[in-house]
Amino acid sequence: MSSVVISTSAAQSRPFSFDVQAGAEVCPQPSWKELGDGRPPQRIVSADSFGAFKDARLAGVTPASRLAIRSAPEMVSSGIAAMDALTGGLPRGCLTEICGPASSGRTTLLLSALAAATRRGECCVVVDASDALDPQSAAAAGIELERLLWVRCGESSPQKCLEQLLRAADLLLESGGFGLIALDLGDLPPQTARRIPLTTWFRFRRAVEHTSTVLLAVERQSIAGSCSSLMIKLGSQGHRLQTTKPQSSAPPPHTQLLTELEFTAEIVRSRMDRKPARSAEITFASKTAWAG
Repeated sequence: MSSVVISTSAAQSRPFSFDVQAGAEVCPQPSWKELGDGRPPQRIVSADSFGAFKDARLAGVTPASRLAIRSAPEMVSSGIAAMDALTGGLPRGCLTEICGPASSGRTTLLLSALAAATRRGECCVVVDASDALDPQSAAAAGIELERLLWVRCGESSPQKCLEQLLRAADLLLESGGFGLIALDLGDLPPQTARRIPLTTWFRFRRAVEHTSTVLLAVERQSIAGSCSSLMIKLGSQGHRLQTTKPQSSAPPPHTQLLTELEFTAEIVRSRMDRKPARSAEITFASKTAWAG
């Protein structure tokens, strides 16, 4: 008996030993050149075998005629009657974008939606990228603070705040159990917010898709693209001032107080059954605390 050692690179220089019988003869198989007329054998595939192969490939594909129709999402109140009349409410299991510049009503709509959700007995989350939420204003808007989780991103740079927001959003969506999750990116620079890839928004949409959670993204500009089921664009329309009466111990007699802000809202994108024209707009107002 003889023994040989063969080393292969795939085995990372580990030798394999093969025993070879002395005097053993290997009977080679005749090649196709020796058996026939020099032409390689032709493989004949019957129509029946091709049809069976095709059916096996398509066995896991569901025909479009058999696809179940996805039911419309449940709509809940946003806390603003005029907004509910325009959109039908906020959809559960969907991503909704609220876009607009500063002083366009983003915070008013966010606080109203949180107040409506906590009144329904739901637990809510605000992931605050700029640490801009005022608890006193939230309480004045009717939010039950014991049902609100406030995630504060306190890093100094906008990029670090954005990373914290995305990590927190992933954990919250995986944990579940929240009626409303709001991602407040309104005070981040638009160039920073645009760094969120569409794959991240798609992952968020898939994570919330079969839940009863309302996912809100508050932004200056739309950044989720086609991943959002509803996009609301807000704008500022005007304001009202109140002139104070001169008093002996009061500040200057011509002091004016801001009492009300008026906003406009329109639907830019909607995947709901309710799809009004782009020109459909509403106006709603927000009063200051001292104006009652």
